[in-house]
Amino acid sequence: MKIDELKPTTSKEKRTRRGRGMSSGLGKTSGRGHKGQKARSGGGVRRGFEGGQTPLYRRLPKRGFTNIHAKTYTEVTFTMLNKVNNTDVTAETLLEEGIIGKINEGIVVLATGKLEKKVNVKAVRFTAKAKEQIEALGGKAEVI
Repeated sequence: MKIDELKPTTSKEKRTRRGRGMSSGLGKTSGRGHKGQKARSGGGVRRGFEGGQTPLYRRLPKRGFTNIHAKTYTEVTFTMLNKVNNTDVTAETLLEEGIIGKINEGIVVLATGKLEKKVNVKAVRFTAKAKEQIEALGGKAEVI
């Protein structure tokens, strides 16, 4: 560090002094404009006030929101796929063997666990890692 590299730790800019004469540029009304609620002492409105209009926090529903168009998929992991006896896996075969409880909009294959055998899977969706690992073992990941 050199003496010419030293900088002040606080701001060197002077604060604006309001109401100190017309030539200062902020005299008379001190930047508040003329009359009105915001010009008065102690004036102004509370946070969230919208001028009498029903505010946003009262217009919105408070008890959560349920998307009636949302699709719910049954998640299938590699650990579950290892339990299947058949090499061709569909949602129906998983249901028959009791590996999944119910089929919602279809099944989604996740790369959780380790896949130990070659399987041909038909599902609605695959994660990128799951598809990669299924095909690495010589299986097929078919999107229906």
